[in-house]
Amino acid sequence: MTDWRPDKLARRLPNLSARARLQAAIRQWFAAQDFVEVETPILQRAPGAEVHLTGFATAWELPDGEERERWLHTSPELAMKKLLAGGVPRLFQFARVFRNAEGSALHHPEFTMLEWYRAGVDYEAIMADCAALLALAGVEQLRWGKHVCDPNAQPERLTVAQAFERYAGVDLLATVGNAERLAHLSGIAMHAGDGWEDVFFRIMFETIEPQLGMGRPTILCEYPISMAALARAKPGDPRVAERFELYACGVELANAFSELVDPAIQRARLQADMEQKERLYSLRWPIDEDFLAALEHGLPPCAGIALGFDRLVMLTTGAERIEDVLWLPVR
Repeated sequence: MTDWRPDKLARRLPNLSARARLQAAIRQWFAAQDFVEVETPILQRAPGAEVHLTGFATAWELPDGEERERWLHTSPELAMKKLLAGGVPRLFQFARVFRNAEGSALHHPEFTMLEWYRAGVDYEAIMADCAALLALAGVEQLRWGKHVCDPNAQPERLTVAQAFERYAGVDLLATVGNAERLAHLSGIAMHAGDGWEDVFFRIMFETIEPQLGMGRPTILCEYPISMAALARAKPGDPRVAERFELYACGVELANAFSELVDPAIQRARLQADMEQKERLYSLRWPIDEDFLAALEHGLPPCAGIALGFDRLVMLTTGAERIEDVLWLPVR
């Protein structure tokens, strides 16, 4: 609880100065692109739509004594899409977000997410945005441990299927739904109760992610459709979604979609994800009916992304832990 002490703060100040410069440069870039900066509520009826995340629950006490369950959001995504449906065509936000049961060199329970959305485009436009924003780091190399990445280099584009073939020797799409086959072909040991997604993530974390974003950024795209609840299917190949993740130095920086705009399909996916969350973690939260109402009203074709701003600052400064780029970490 002494992160404020002058000696400890002084060690972080160079990183924090770099953080402020990068945030100012990003704001300037978005302004030049005719984006509007928005602020959406942290308190939400549902914290997000992710199966494997845990939120922070709280209670809103009304003056008449009524209590309403609310959650600290894990992402401002659903709220920002409501603004898209309301007619804001380009928007971004530096949002404080909250994720429970997380902690590592790259994870913190409260952190800053940079999210932005464009109406009238697909995920290809967001890929170009990523390349432009990485160049704003203002350094010759991004660094994480012994790994380096040129933020000014054109990103490598790699599909998830190509990555599994290259680094794990697996035809991923031929194994979907068959955890035993995926584990056998990849040589990854299965644990009791493992499903296909568990094996997928173990291969990703142990075998594939450490290879991504080395020397130049990697855009890992076209995830299996079951792993992209808020993304639209890729035209011509409904097995995969128009989803990508951005990597540098083996670190995941961002997650992006061509957004799903069909309210019926979206409702079915959200319900299925909440059922899976309950099976896996004995936890569920409400579906955001106001978000589905926004889709019913009409969400334009659009694409958006969530980028871990603290992680980008880490790679820009070469910091070893996320706490090294925070003004005051949570203790």
